[in-house]
Amino acid sequence: MNALLLPSGNRIPVLGQGTWNMGEDPSARRDEVAALRLGIDLGVTLIDTAEMYGEGGAEEVVGEAIAGRRDDVFLVSKVYPHNADRKGVQAACERSLRRLGTDCIDLYLLHWRGTLPLAETLEAFVRLREQGKIRDFGVSNFDLDDMLEAVALPGGELVATDQVLFNLSQRGIEWDLLPWCRERHIPVMAYSPLESNPGEQNGLLGNPQLAAVARRHGVTPAQVALAWLLRQDGVVVIPKAVQPRHVRENRAALDLVLSPQDLAQLDAGFPVPHRRRPLAMR
Repeated sequence: MNALLLPSGNRIPVLGQGTWNMGEDPSARRDEVAALRLGIDLGVTLIDTAEMYGEGGAEEVVGEAIAGRRDDVFLVSKVYPHNADRKGVQAACERSLRRLGTDCIDLYLLHWRGTLPLAETLEAFVRLREQGKIRDFGVSNFDLDDMLEAVALPGGELVATDQVLFNLSQRGIEWDLLPWCRERHIPVMAYSPLESNPGEQNGLLGNPQLAAVARRHGVTPAQVALAWLLRQDGVVVIPKAVQPRHVRENRAALDLVLSPQDLAQLDAGFPVPHRRRPLAMR
């Protein structure tokens, strides 16, 4: 699996598995665990989760999926903003560790910007890193102004990533945030790479230009959308899949090479941003 270097020198796979909405329906648990295990078997070893997903349920699903295979997996989890003070981060991380069945999280993120002081969050992250409970830490849903504030604080030089909404339909970060992160070798993690709710997903995958590129390659529009993200410098992509067919298709997108003609056609269907936009979030 291709990987990027985090600022610490640790490696992060460029393709992962998302878990949003997992752990909410007990009847789906077997399929969710099986999907994650299949992804690991296929080499998709990054798994992204959060204490928010199913109020810890997704972390429990992940813990079951990686049991006996922890050393094969790169784990990402996230802390709620309301838990992001000094004591709250410590307690939240320890709860996540228990649910995941591990003693260390590879990458621990602040899920979004809340009202608690960012300096406290970073201080707590640094302490967790010193304790060996996390290897790296970062943020999620931070716009450029937030990133500038974060890196200027004590511990901010260790911020390893920014996980944000990024896909063909949502290209706003290409204006300023993505170039800034690239200059500083801070990978961006693209969540909802195929959008999330059915209406948005249909709007993305039903785009005529995207469909035309997919037909030319004999693949699905979703695979082209993922391949477009995976070719981006400094970007990690974390699609969610529960159906085995989708897990395999997501992995195959890593091998899809888009031509200049393909890229021009996708730009025609999904224009690049020409001004700064508010950060998109889901």
